[in-house]
Amino acid sequence: MTNNRLETALRLAAEQQAKPAGGAALDQILIASGGAAVLTAALLLFGWGHRSGRLTAPARLAAASERGAGRGLPGWAALPSAVAMLSLIIALLGMYWDISLHISHGRDEGPLANIAHYPILVGLFGIFTAGVLAVVLPKGERPGSAAVRITRDWYAPAGGVLLAGAGFYALLGFPLDDVWHRIFGQDVTLWGPTHLMLIGGAGLSLVAMMILEREGRRAWRGPQDRAASPWGGYVRRGMHAGGLLIGLSVFQAEYDFGVPQFRLVHQPLLIALAAGCALVAARLWTGRGGAVFAVAFYMLVRGGVSVAVGGAIGELWAAVPLYFAEALCVELAALALARRPLALGAASGVLIGTAGFGAEYAWSRVAFRLPWTGDILAEGMIMAVVGGVAGGLCGAMLAEGLEGRLPRPAVARPIFAGAILAVAAAVANGLLISVPDGQNATVTLTDVHGDAAHRTANARVAFSPADAADDPAWVTITGWQGEGLHVEHLVKERDGVYRTREPMPLHGEWKTLIRLHDGRTLAGVPIYLPDDPAIGAKELPATPRFTRDVQSERTILQRELKSDVPGWLWLACSSVVLFCTLALVISLGWGVARISRLLPGHAVPAAAEPRPKVST
Repeated sequence: MTNNRLETALRLAAEQQAKPAGGAALDQILIASGGAAVLTAALLLFGWGHRSGRLTAPARLAAASERGAGRGLPGWAALPSAVAMLSLIIALLGMYWDISLHISHGRDEGPLANIAHYPILVGLFGIFTAGVLAVVLPKGERPGSAAVRITRDWYAPAGGVLLAGAGFYALLGFPLDDVWHRIFGQDVTLWGPTHLMLIGGAGLSLVAMMILEREGRRAWRGPQDRAASPWGGYVRRGMHAGGLLIGLSVFQAEYDFGVPQFRLVHQPLLIALAAGCALVAARLWTGRGGAVFAVAFYMLVRGGVSVAVGGAIGELWAAVPLYFAEALCVELAALALARRPLALGAASGVLIGTAGFGAEYAWSRVAFRLPWTGDILAEGMIMAVVGGVAGGLCGAMLAEGLEGRLPRPAVARPIFAGAILAVAAAVANGLLISVPDGQNATVTLTDVHGDAAHRTANARVAFSPADAADDPAWVTITGWQGEGLHVEHLVKERDGVYRTREPMPLHGEWKTLIRLHDGRTLAGVPIYLPDDPAIGAKELPATPRFTRDVQSERTILQRELKSDVPGWLWLACSSVVLFCTLALVISLGWGVARISRLLPGHAVPAAAEPRPKVST
């Protein structure tokens, strides 16, 4: 038995040493940087070859895309749109795969040792590539009056410039993430600042794609046998709006897996914000049924990714918010308010935040590891209404801007700024948490099974004082990063006393803790934590009976964070990321305003837009 324990300890120490807690190994950084430099150089040579006339492949690919799925768009818009959409799906698959791996296995040995990083990198580089293609493909022409001047005779579509910028911003998150880990340690949460750069740049690239589609649709002058069909445009715009819904929904991924590190009221806020923005834009930009079509595309892609990761790949399953009720709310509101876009956005937001909240509440009871409870009912609905209205107004202005009908700046700018401030205030409210003083939990293990390498047990948990958990949002046993995920809701025996129903893991690399979320309280009690030489942390054993303080769960879930870093440095670095994110959002707003000003629309809905005139 002693030899077995020694062998287990040596194996765990070797595995932990192979997983650095702050930054990747130098050789992996050099390989990744060299690979990125080679790919970027190849892309630039590809563009230079086309612009100089030495390479004909780009023009042939663009022409082929005009005859295929991009029918109704010139090649400089059709080809980048196809590349960007495919790249986004690849990046989405990699992202959910990567989150699943980090939840079940903890930190990895480095960026090149995690197989899920490859589709993310391919997808993000594909988005950047699509933007570069849109910039370099127009040759000997000005791609519309909204085009941006590059040189004396070189104009690039505004959507292409913004698409390349969004892709570059997302890619920049990868090296900055390594720098962040070196300074602050590994923040194993989706909402780390550099992680938000990755998903934010990818998700918001859909707005750039929508701008590019509008520029291409307005500039299209194809032959008669390849005239744009209204149905084809309907499908393309619906897919773009559905893609925007997917992109905005990615911020909820921790809740999808059941290991959020933030208050539960954030989830209805994020769902309503995504629904308001994407579905109102879908209805106004696409036409009748556009919101439902966007949700159908969302379910096809987002549901398909969950099936691929949880089924085909064999990792963790991620729940999928439905959004169908929210789509019906938008469609019903549009019956009366389709010709009043801002009113439609506001009314849809209210319906999404109330009726949509109710539908997702019911769905969460069936589909989510952490279902919504009465603890969040009032505050959660208020947050959902704020997110729904803010998103609905932004979605309405996005659709109107794309069709050249954006309200005058004196109206649009205050609404846009107000929506951002409202969402920021709601997020800040959700981030306000408390960790109670003077509370503890006494844990008594029962039904202990297995040796040190396979130990499991049930438990009885008694909180002191007894009212420490009063109708909580959740009180669970959570075990993760031990080659799996264990989330179990405790059964209440009486006030302050709970018990498990299933054995919890207490061995190997598992991190097992009690999680308590009640109102603004977000706290935890560690049960078992492994020895981690890379961060100098000793094993916290699960003895047969122990009493431990209720503490901040962040110190348990993000055990790798460094505690000796000045607070001002974290604030300064986070502010830089926030500034860059706001710059991206404002740039996309500029693009929508530019399209609206320089490509005025028609009085008819987009879905009924007449065919463009054909050149002879």
